[in-house]
Amino acid sequence: MTKWKIVVDSGCDYRQLENLAPDTVFESVPLTVQVGEETFVDSPDLNIDRMMEVMYASSQAASSACPSPQAYESAFAGAENIIVITLTGTLSGSFNSARLACETYAEEHPDVHIHLIDSLSAGGEMDLLTKEVNRLIASGLEFPEVVEAITAYQSHTKLLFVLAKVDNLVKNGRLSKLLGTVVGLLNIRMVGEASSEGTLELLQKARGHKKSISAAFEEMQKAGYHGGRIVIAHRNNDKFCQQFSDLVLASYPAAVIEIVPTSGLCSFYAEENGLLMGYEI
Repeated sequence: MTKWKIVVDSGCDYRQLENLAPDTVFESVPLTVQVGEETFVDSPDLNIDRMMEVMYASSQAASSACPSPQAYESAFAGAENIIVITLTGTLSGSFNSARLACETYAEEHPDVHIHLIDSLSAGGEMDLLTKEVNRLIASGLEFPEVVEAITAYQSHTKLLFVLAKVDNLVKNGRLSKLLGTVVGLLNIRMVGEASSEGTLELLQKARGHKKSISAAFEEMQKAGYHGGRIVIAHRNNDKFCQQFSDLVLASYPAAVIEIVPTSGLCSFYAEENGLLMGYEI
């Protein structure tokens, strides 16, 4: 039996964790994306490019589905201490599935410690939380101390998104049709954040690529960014990642910026050229 497990759903972009803490296992429980008759499981071997091609070629609305409680329970097996992080419970059933799994597993394994975190977010902010849990475990803290520390840390992280397309968010009821129409016209980029309740909120409508970079940096500073860690999860937008990183580092030379490709689920919602950036405040 391993001492620790870090369990996430695929709202987290990591397929594996580098520098995993000693005696720790990392598990990702996949969501699925349904396009017409085809189901894509968001596992490490998913061909995300093909999923996106099929999605854009289809006239039918695509949708996502959360893991079952049983899928979570399977991921919990074989650990003394389990930390679970899910997509925002406001916009996905994944948190609820994980909650049911935690309750059942705790009843059947009374000696196991298990703690569930609703990220109230996705993408880059989930990535930040996951990395921090791993760091806390590696530092040698006991289970209650890890829970206390990650709870405090979460109050100092945020998610900023920059989206060039919002078709799936509109089709799946995450955003209004009116906003979808605005973004679809006039080369608008939607700059927004995950609210404290875990919903998506629009902050600015930026016209074009350059303005979206400055708007994103402006909103991060407004929210309290002062040079902390950033994880930029992106769907095929290396240009934004590089230019945004340059802008941040010009003001905060010591900032640590990690750039990762979006998971299948985050690619589905961020869509082409979309970004989901987690940052510390």
